[in-house]
Amino acid sequence: MSAIFPKSTDLYVRIGGAVAVLAILGGVGSFAYLSHPKVLETGYSPVQPVPYSHKLHAGNLGMDCRYCHSTVERAAFAAIPPAETCMNCHHKVKEKNPILQPVRDSFEKGVAMKWVKVHRLPDYVYFNHQAHVGAGVSCVSCHGRVDQMIEVKQVAPLSMAWCLECHRNPAANLRPAHLVTRLDWKPEGDPAEIGRRIIEEKHIKPPTNCSGCHR
Repeated sequence: MSAIFPKSTDLYVRIGGAVAVLAILGGVGSFAYLSHPKVLETGYSPVQPVPYSHKLHAGNLGMDCRYCHSTVERAAFAAIPPAETCMNCHHKVKEKNPILQPVRDSFEKGVAMKWVKVHRLPDYVYFNHQAHVGAGVSCVSCHGRVDQMIEVKQVAPLSMAWCLECHRNPAANLRPAHLVTRLDWKPEGDPAEIGRRIIEEKHIKPPTNCSGCHR
């Protein structure tokens, strides 16, 4: 009695099985990579109601971050500027530009602009800008060179592991507090050595326990 399937069928089945296993492993690996915070979160750059160039304002014009984010040194949150702040300049600068009409409408009607937040943390995470800025953590450490960004995007994962990495070894991310908004500042010498001196002077000891960020 002859076999129902030719002898070559066994080889095809083995090859097919190997291909299926590799496809499954590849799919699992791709999902693990793409879902990692470093990949999933970084690069986020939402469309804003009005195109605002940080490169123009903070970079070319040299505006200090604190002019718009005025509470960053004295509160947990870095304030989003109201239309009034924008109009301090734009009542004379490009006062007829149609792109800025939503800003003018917001100012005249007293209705806040609906800016889309770029750097978002979960509700169960507590982050205090004042504490970090006061310690000497520059905007660059978390937000990157926003003075070179036409459209702000998230450059760091802002994950728990990423935060803990800095809390366990903060020296490289510290600078004199008056230089935190000097985004183009370059230290003379080893930045970690400068950071270690600041840690000693200010007795900085970032929390690494759960209650430090989850309250």
